[in-house]
Amino acid sequence: MRIMVSGSSGLIGSALVTAREGTRHSVVRLVRCSPAANELRWDPERDPPEGFDAVVHLAGESIAGRWTEAKKAHIRESRVQGTSRLAAALARASRPPKVMVCASAIGIYGDRSDEVLREESAPGSDFLAGVCKQWEASTEAAAKAGIRVVSLRFGVVLSRRGGALARMLPPFRMGAGGRIGSGRQWMSWITLDDAVGVIHHALVTDSLRGPVNTVAPNPVTNAAFTRALGQALHRPTIFPLPAFMVRLAFGEMGEALLLASQRVDCGKLLVSGFRFLYPELKPALQSLL
Repeated sequence: MRIMVSGSSGLIGSALVTAREGTRHSVVRLVRCSPAANELRWDPERDPPEGFDAVVHLAGESIAGRWTEAKKAHIRESRVQGTSRLAAALARASRPPKVMVCASAIGIYGDRSDEVLREESAPGSDFLAGVCKQWEASTEAAAKAGIRVVSLRFGVVLSRRGGALARMLPPFRMGAGGRIGSGRQWMSWITLDDAVGVIHHALVTDSLRGPVNTVAPNPVTNAAFTRALGQALHRPTIFPLPAFMVRLAFGEMGEALLLASQRVDCGKLLVSGFRFLYPELKPALQSLL
């Protein structure tokens, strides 16, 4: 299988490319700069990319940092316009790829308290939910061209190499970690190894299409996550971060990413035959750390 990957320098993209090296799959990175070996320069005005069996689209502006109006515009445009242009280009190809796996996020559900969220659940109404809804809709041109489109709604991806866990480790290792806000908000998580595994599963599973919740089977509350991380590091977790301080320090981003509750179900993924390496949080953290 010849696979084109965008966003290959990100946490998930770089792990995906590394995992495919040495296999029978050929991976070509889609880049904006001058291409090197096994790279293809992205230019939506040029001829569409040809000769690919599959496309994995992971590119997008980082959502970390304070959400100014300019930052929010970059977050939205990098996902919605970038995906729309790529989907249209693939649809114009003389031999379109069979499948397009596109990143999305569980942020589409917004803050939902204890509600169990499945792919058919209604989207939320905040900024991130709106971006995710438009992001998934922007693959329409590819779907209309007969390309099987899978939108992976990623939860919190756990890795020592980057993302939320890597940012949490320094204070927790110093014994300065603690729950965020009330600690009752649900966290739906997945290890980086399983996230890469889901992408491969989506590429080769013909029955899988549309939105797919990409989270482990056992979400936990923030308080439970905090306890498990402290136990894995053998450190106390007695310094909570109050909600008002989250809002003061991080603004809208903190509200959406740190205080929002998303209890997400991965039943669709399990029914399709995917088996997790790390379905439970404690073994996952012990393995990672």
